[in-house]
Amino acid sequence: MSEKDFEQIYNEYRNQSESQSTPSQANAEGKEQIVAVRKNDDGDLIAFKTASGRELDYITALEEAKNGNLAHVDVFHKYGRDIIRSEPDGMKENNLDQLPEF
Repeated sequence: MSEKDFEQIYNEYRNQSESQSTPSQANAEGKEQIVAVRKNDDGDLIAFKTASGRELDYITALEEAKNGNLAHVDVFHKYGRDIIRSEPDGMKENNLDQLPEF
């Protein structure tokens, strides 16, 4: 996918209407780990790269997190939509925003 594709999918996600979800947490055992992120010009996370090399747009990563397929991430509802974030563990260095960019 190109930068433009990631950006377009993220913008569609941001503009979605409010939906319900249940928060989920991923267990590291047997789950893929996010190792890098892609940001737009505003610094928003728009895509994620896993340790296996898969590149996930925001919507795909969100669905995978909801299904418990990604390690160390949570999904919560804020701003009228679901948000993906690092599990709060008190360690700033492993926050999604702190990961290297791809």
